[in-house]
Amino acid sequence: MSTSPQATQIGDRPFSWGERTYVMAILNMTPDSFSGDGLGPDVDAAVTRAKTFAADGADLIDIGGESTRPGHTPVDVDEELRRSVPVVEAVVKSIDVPLSIDTSKSPVAEATMAVGAAMINDVWGLKRGSRLAEVAAATGAAIVLMHNQDDTDYRDLVPEVAESLARSVDAAIAAGVPRGRIVVDPGIGFGKTAEQSLELLRRLGELRSLGLPILVGTSRKSTIGAVLGLPVAERLEGTAATVSVAIANGADIVRVHDVKEMVRVVRMTDAIVRGWKPA
Repeated sequence: MSTSPQATQIGDRPFSWGERTYVMAILNMTPDSFSGDGLGPDVDAAVTRAKTFAADGADLIDIGGESTRPGHTPVDVDEELRRSVPVVEAVVKSIDVPLSIDTSKSPVAEATMAVGAAMINDVWGLKRGSRLAEVAAATGAAIVLMHNQDDTDYRDLVPEVAESLARSVDAAIAAGVPRGRIVVDPGIGFGKTAEQSLELLRRLGELRSLGLPILVGTSRKSTIGAVLGLPVAERLEGTAATVSVAIANGADIVRVHDVKEMVRVVRMTDAIVRGWKPA
């Protein structure tokens, strides 16, 4: 395995890659989240949930104003701004956990950075023509670049995902984003069948060749449902298994819905894999 990437400052917190795994909590402000936990435009509920996430051990909170599930109904910029900006503004005043904005729209990223967000999470890895990299460069935000595509056709899955991510990274750097502020995500379940997603998890370590921290999001996803034959509400144990394997294979951040339970899984897995001990 390659040496760990350099440390990254996200908001006011340093993230020292390789020492332990970080937990990103999912805060959905959508009415149509696949996981059934979307809050819509309820700012007070978002603040309450964010406080719970922080108390449960979240290291980052990822706020989304548009669903990215397969078959979702796209929303326009104004609607996504309406759902996202007031929540970021309120949450950042209530807790000291760095906030990420889950968006592929540069106006949304720009507006949420202006009120306190510190990271951009782009599920299209800069491949949808937005100015997200320029926003990250101008604001000093960290950026997550995820692999995604419209179909599931691959000649050689893992090398193709790695090559695509490398192109996204090059585009971010060309726009002025320092390499030390970039995180990559293989995009489990995005443009991949269940079998392909499982293969990516098995071979996650091959993405270490990129020399960047790796974020993995498997929480409650359809891959787990395909394996276990269970609905979204019953995928906690399946999520735990995927989180543990992802860490063993090199993940630096795991993105989850069930924060309290997954923090425990992460700490136990880190103790085994990294020899990590709590301070």
